[in-house]
Amino acid sequence: MCQSPQNRPLIEKAITFYGAGSMAEAIVRGLSSRSVMRPEDITMLNRSNTKRLQELQDRYAVKVSNDAQEKLEILKTSPIIVLAIKPKDAAKVLKELGPILSDDQLLVSVIAGLSIETTQNLLGKKQPIARTMPNTSSSIGLGSTGISFSKEIDSEMRQLVMTLFEAVGDVTIIEEDKMDILTGISGSGPAYFYYLMEAMTAAGIRGGLTADQSRELTLQTIMGAARMVQVTGEHPSALRAKITSPNGSTQAALERLDQGDFFETVIAAVNRCAERSREMGAVLKGQTS
Repeated sequence: MCQSPQNRPLIEKAITFYGAGSMAEAIVRGLSSRSVMRPEDITMLNRSNTKRLQELQDRYAVKVSNDAQEKLEILKTSPIIVLAIKPKDAAKVLKELGPILSDDQLLVSVIAGLSIETTQNLLGKKQPIARTMPNTSSSIGLGSTGISFSKEIDSEMRQLVMTLFEAVGDVTIIEEDKMDILTGISGSGPAYFYYLMEAMTAAGIRGGLTADQSRELTLQTIMGAARMVQVTGEHPSALRAKITSPNGSTQAALERLDQGDFFETVIAAVNRCAERSREMGAVLKGQTS
């Protein structure tokens, strides 16, 4: 049956996800739920976890495989391969992948710390590569993805990558040397907010609220604050000043945070995340020889 233009997916090429962890699932969930791709055009592979693949197939109706020969054939012919493997497995996988790839296959990497140069060196060839750093909010269409492109990417490939990630959130094109700091802000950033929410919810419970009450109050507060910045266009510092009366309760709370050097601690956390990303990249670079 032919699809009408209204029902036609935005991406009609087959995509293979090499790796079936939480990030791969987040992207697949976003692509499927927003009708960007047909489930039958998505294949998910992993090294040996058949149970995990079966869960993903049941959940999203995608194709799956961890049969060695079948995987080899899929990877040889897939126009787009999303590398979603763990950094510790990247060198081995890329060295195996290089000899079977043709020049027109597009690699999309979501591996933290792995540079385009290192990827190509491990492959042993100048493959077209998009280095990306999405976050798990992509699963609900609210992701934030940084992208850098190799020189081998043509305009069609570039547009395809943009479509892929714009379908699941916002996209920022950056110079590759800024990718590690972007990882510290948006790649890992959701975890910082989840941690803050855990602490606020715990404070409410300790103060006598029920767990549900404290959770809902925390959730709505953080959603409302983010939306205020987005809608008003005002700087967070200006919005903070508007609700901080001299000698008031909000000021008392902020002073307590400042006693723990909250502002600089957050900056240090982001920088440490970026540093760790660079460290992982250095390990991978050392495996190119």
